[in-house]
Amino acid sequence: MDRRRFITNVIAVAGPFAGVACAGAQGGVKPVQGGYGRLKAVPDLRDGKVRLHLPEGFRYRSFSAAGEKFSDGSAVPGRHDGMAAFSGPKDSAILIRNHEVNGPVGAFGDKAKAYDPMAGGGTSTLRVTRYGEVIQAGPSLNGTMMNCSGGPMAWRAWVSCEETVNGPDVADDFSGGDNAKLTRKHGYIFEVPVNRAATARPIRSAGRFPHESVAFDPSTGALYLTEDNFSFPSGFYRYLPPKHPVQAGRLLDGGRLQMLGVKGAKRKDLSVGQQPGATYETVWVDIEDPDPAFTGRPAYDDAVQAVGRQGREAGAAIFSRLEGSVFHQGVVYFVSTQGGATAPGDTPPSGFGKGRGQVWAYETWSGRLRLAYESPRSAVLDLPDNVTASRRGTLVLCEDGDGDNYLRGLTKSGQIFDFCRLEPIPDDPGAEFAGSTFGPGGHTLYVNVQAKQGRSFAIWGPWERGLF
Repeated sequence: MDRRRFITNVIAVAGPFAGVACAGAQGGVKPVQGGYGRLKAVPDLRDGKVRLHLPEGFRYRSFSAAGEKFSDGSAVPGRHDGMAAFSGPKDSAILIRNHEVNGPVGAFGDKAKAYDPMAGGGTSTLRVTRYGEVIQAGPSLNGTMMNCSGGPMAWRAWVSCEETVNGPDVADDFSGGDNAKLTRKHGYIFEVPVNRAATARPIRSAGRFPHESVAFDPSTGALYLTEDNFSFPSGFYRYLPPKHPVQAGRLLDGGRLQMLGVKGAKRKDLSVGQQPGATYETVWVDIEDPDPAFTGRPAYDDAVQAVGRQGREAGAAIFSRLEGSVFHQGVVYFVSTQGGATAPGDTPPSGFGKGRGQVWAYETWSGRLRLAYESPRSAVLDLPDNVTASRRGTLVLCEDGDGDNYLRGLTKSGQIFDFCRLEPIPDDPGAEFAGSTFGPGGHTLYVNVQAKQGRSFAIWGPWERGLF
């Protein structure tokens, strides 16, 4: 029996996060076996300022804050978001990091290389030590927009996602920026290789919609895509490239885009509260026009729904604000930030979805979709966003909540524990965690804080003491 078949058989019998139903109903009782204990204020090794609260024995250093300089002398943009770590020379890590900058504010870095010289988002690539010391850093993709999250690819690349459909063919969005100043259409995914320059060519067949993240299945070559359509229903997609990307050595355009549905239940609303451990058989529906052409500059709210509406008309399921995703042992775990029911005493968040967060698990080998966790109340889990998995399979959830924001662990037994709390930033209540990713060998957890002055962090310590 090959390794992959053995793993999937084990999962089929026991099921990852098999204890979720009980833990969710109990509200994630703390302290949790497998957690790391009480959090305390820890000074940043960079300058001694307290920015994070961590368990005993853990240390951290911040680096590459917005406004600082890259190795080429250009300025580091803000809005640090999704990120992945790849192995580098001499025990270093190569980080590819998104910048979720919106509006026609002009490209950072070399504008001659920009996809759209008027757009301010993109990615930066950094080589850092295990202790957060920057060796080299610079722009790697520029001229894109609202680069929210993405995903690491098995052929040593990062796929970055634009969470917008702005462009000169669409009316201005909620921010009030003048889309007429843009020179290119946005709303695509872009490949950023680790060891060579990005081509800044969008993968148009993977859709023009508010992309959030990507999870890659190396056994099939499929890319699973999440959509964060803040005010409207969102969908869970997959992109089937014309050739397996590992064989091609890159991600090819010209494939097929599909959207997930529930078998026997057209337009099933999965954004609402679910029964613990809810499980569904699924189907995939084709998106006939993944890159719609707009004429007459339609309202942004119409354009942003153009692709998702096609899927729902064909029977695809409804989710609330799908954000982070990660592939782990045959399962794509993805986060619905505002999914679930409103708990007694909680205030519903603004936007589509009235809960405080769900974690879903899609088994790529069986086609089953299962609720892995639903927040019972905001004090336990408040608006999860980006997600990654440790080598032991415990998930790291980045919160984007209304109060204090945490990095929380979700164990395979379905229990939540606190790992890190962000020290509140004066005059910046919207600061949030994003882009968590373990470095080579699991020594370091790298994570971003998206804030008025975003920055990255390297965290290390006695991981063996708990379930990360």
